[in-house]
Amino acid sequence: MVNRIVGWLVLVPLSVALIVFALANRHFVAVNFNPFTAVDTATTPGYGVPMFVVLYVVLLVGVLLGGIATWFAQGHHRKREKHWRREAHLLNGELEGLRKSQRPAGSGVGEVDDILELR
Repeated sequence: MVNRIVGWLVLVPLSVALIVFALANRHFVAVNFNPFTAVDTATTPGYGVPMFVVLYVVLLVGVLLGGIATWFAQGHHRKREKHWRREAHLLNGELEGLRKSQRPAGSGVGEVDDILELR
């Protein structure tokens, strides 16, 4: 519940700020990827992209690159977790096999284990 409240307290003002920013920066800017071309000859008048679109695209690319970098950086943690999860599953299966092989068919020895498993 607290996460939802904090989410609303952060996302609503951030969304309002982005909308206000987009409305305040509607003028067109020239986007040029060649740093050696003069700005005057790079574009013809009337062509360009709204400034807020450029900044939103840069923000989106930054978020995506940060997420990809984090995913690659945490790869060894995921690999280790997968290894330990697989080993725990194998050991659990082995333990169940040992319990079944040591439990006599007619006695109530396994009742305590069955009761504990239900919890």
